[in-house]
Amino acid sequence: MNTFFLKIICSDKVFFEGRCKTVILPTPEGKMGVLAHHENMVVAVEIGELRLQTQEGEWVEAVVSKGFAEIMNNRVSILVNAAERPEDIDVLRAREAKERARERLRQKQSIQEYYLSQASLARAMTRLRASEHGKKYI
Repeated sequence: MNTFFLKIICSDKVFFEGRCKTVILPTPEGKMGVLAHHENMVVAVEIGELRLQTQEGEWVEAVVSKGFAEIMNNRVSILVNAAERPEDIDVLRAREAKERARERLRQKQSIQEYYLSQASLARAMTRLRASEHGKKYI
């Protein structure tokens, strides 16, 4: 059987746990696909959209924050601060977060605050983009 065990862990819950055919991760270098028996490695996960195909063939989409993925012995563990399905995104809240982040970027800030504001903006925009995609599939 060409599947592997996948576990996606967030700061507040286990988002997914089970066997998969593939997972597509957002990484600093772009999207990365993982199939069964992938080479062992650790890779950074960026803010973006993650897709996985379950053992049954169903595609599951999620918006994830930064973290990392460990691929070891046909098991993939993904640890991120947050993961949510597009249909669970509060669009109004995401729009407000986007505007707050844009406003913070317009103000003078330290380098650290600037990078935090950039990350907040990227997460809000990814959540909005994913929520729009989710509506197309429903």
